[in-house]
Amino acid sequence: MKSKYLLRKIIIRFFFLFIFFIVLIFETNFQIATALPMENLKNETIVEELRLKVPANFKEVWLEAEKNIWDPWLSGQNGFLGRQIFWDKEKEEGLILVKWENKKLWKNISMEEVNEIQKKFEKNVQESLQLNSNPFILIHESELYSQ
Repeated sequence: MKSKYLLRKIIIRFFFLFIFFIVLIFETNFQIATALPMENLKNETIVEELRLKVPANFKEVWLEAEKNIWDPWLSGQNGFLGRQIFWDKEKEEGLILVKWENKKLWKNISMEEVNEIQKKFEKNVQESLQLNSNPFILIHESELYSQ
């Protein structure tokens, strides 16, 4: 009697383990498992994507500050290949795509230097619009690689 109970318990455990492994096997995303590690992409061209909230009534001030503050600074950075600026009228969002020679050169720029230029940008905008804060809120940032 006790052996039948023990055998039944072993069979149930085996069944649940079997189901678990089947689910695990079919849930594995082989594309992710075989994808190139991002470290291998350090020598490939990369695009920095930035999305900002840009109200329509502040659009011209934003574009002017981008041109006068960020453009000259970016032009002097090692690895900078250019950038494009877009504006979505419906969402009132700006999209900035900054193209870099590779991730290593881009990431070699110190955050202190980037923060200093950002402060200069924000001060310019606040003075132009007579505001106490930066109205251009960063919504999204990411790295894009050519396929």
